[in-house]
Amino acid sequence: MPVLDQQLIPVFDEVVTRNPGENEFHQAVHEVLESLGPVVAKHPEYADGEVIRRLCEPERQIIFRVPWVDDAGKVRLNRGFRVEFNSALGPYKGGLRFHPSVYLGIVKFLGFEQIFKNALTGLSIGGGKGGSDFDPKGRSDAEVMRFCQSFMTELYRHIGEYTDVPAGDIGVGGREIGYLFGQYKRITNRYESGVLTGKGLDWGGSQVRTEATGYGTVYFVNDMLTAVGDSFDGKTAVVSGSGNVAIYAIEKVHQLGGRVIACSDSNGYVVEENGIDLDLLKEVKEVRRGRLVDYAQARGSGAHYSATGSIWSVPCQIALPCATQNELDEADAAALASNGCLVVAEGANMPTTPEAIDVLRAANVRFAPGKAANAGGVATSALEMQQNASRDSWSFEHAEERLEKIMRAIHDRCLETADEYGATGDYVLGANISGFTQVADTMLALGII
Repeated sequence: MPVLDQQLIPVFDEVVTRNPGENEFHQAVHEVLESLGPVVAKHPEYADGEVIRRLCEPERQIIFRVPWVDDAGKVRLNRGFRVEFNSALGPYKGGLRFHPSVYLGIVKFLGFEQIFKNALTGLSIGGGKGGSDFDPKGRSDAEVMRFCQSFMTELYRHIGEYTDVPAGDIGVGGREIGYLFGQYKRITNRYESGVLTGKGLDWGGSQVRTEATGYGTVYFVNDMLTAVGDSFDGKTAVVSGSGNVAIYAIEKVHQLGGRVIACSDSNGYVVEENGIDLDLLKEVKEVRRGRLVDYAQARGSGAHYSATGSIWSVPCQIALPCATQNELDEADAAALASNGCLVVAEGANMPTTPEAIDVLRAANVRFAPGKAANAGGVATSALEMQQNASRDSWSFEHAEERLEKIMRAIHDRCLETADEYGATGDYVLGANISGFTQVADTMLALGII
């Protein structure tokens, strides 16, 4: 990891001491702090007022048990989390993740990232995150419903449209949001549609919310290319993952003239030089809830499926890691660089290791961190909240236009901030400093909070 400014080393050491074993959280904090040396040199009030130390400590951490009954009548037990990290800019906002890997450190890393991501959108939302170690994969709809109802029976007392507004994340899609919202409505006896985002279009959801994270990531890359006089036309791309974010990233790349030639899931990856068949991918993943091996079998000889190796060995000009944290390591970054990759943009949260980022930078591969590149999802969630508050519903075209403008504003804000601090073209530094200063200035204005 890069060396921290001397004033920030005690802050990071304290984070590690106070949060033992939470490696992902430590990584997320370090990645932000390593950008803040120029800021504390220029604005000593940030260090003197210890606002950075306060920013690294969640306002509230909630852990609870989630008992539920499976289809065989057996009582199951999972653990639920909600970390309400920072509300300086508005109500806590961030998704719920249902996955066996979820533990407090994962939720805190995601919540910490969410603070700055939400600030970059320019919308009035704070940062939070939650979830459970429950795995919806292979569970029946009835089992998922019973789990979600039990989860919300505890969570409901901590959330509200002016307090904390969860959304979906890995393992939490429209089905889960529906069950969660139904239980919230049942318990509270209120149709408080702004309490959850990612809802169905017939009951308070927003157009483009499903597509927003993937679309937004690609819009950000398009702005990166435009900034250097380039475009997607004729370029090949590789997208890791094959869930919601990956699917709609693929769709938007194709719409902008690029060609996605590979995507992956937890079992392997598929390469298709003529371009991924998006309609078939949607059918396999969204309708059948199948795996990429099923996609490859349906495509026949045109698609090559591999259960070993790395998707990042596939030569491409644009790489979009859209699966999970720390999926793209140093060796992967070296392979991308040697194969002529021009841009790497994070569609997932912290999918690129610090060592991999160093390799990409050294090879002059332009890199966009997730807190900037994948902010389209939470931005559209905030637009859903806006529509809920006004009892309004926008067209797909209007919602997508708002998303595109927000992503362009984030892109330009990152570049302008990087220029201001003498790091032209450094999207990581630009995103971290821009998000940090907005939240820190607000915290200072509000007193010791």
